[in-house]
Amino acid sequence: MTEEDFLSFLAMKLKICKVPQLSGYIDSSDPTVQDTVKYIGGHSVLFEGHQVIPIGLVIEMGRLLFDRNVSLQTKETLLMILAHHPSREALNALNLYNVNPDENLRCFVQLALDECKMWNE
Repeated sequence: MTEEDFLSFLAMKLKICKVPQLSGYIDSSDPTVQDTVKYIGGHSVLFEGHQVIPIGLVIEMGRLLFDRNVSLQTKETLLMILAHHPSREALNALNLYNVNPDENLRCFVQLALDECKMWNE
């Protein structure tokens, strides 16, 4: 799977049915608060059926996290979807990526990992 393949897949899924979301905004100069607000807002990429994506696709999405040519925005979307997939494969991808994430995604991946752990309990 390439970044373009993933973005096409996501566009098709979002066109069919987005998951309704309500979120707020907190104005803060604290980078951790800003990252958390961005993570919460990132739930807007979730679509109906995101939790039952086939395991093969989950593995391919996880691999994209390690591709330095994939944009940070796409990685944020991948992290959000993987965070909500109740599978060992999603959890493994997030655990591995958390060891050495892109610098600007350190907080984002930690939040995604925590959420994925919750879905996998």
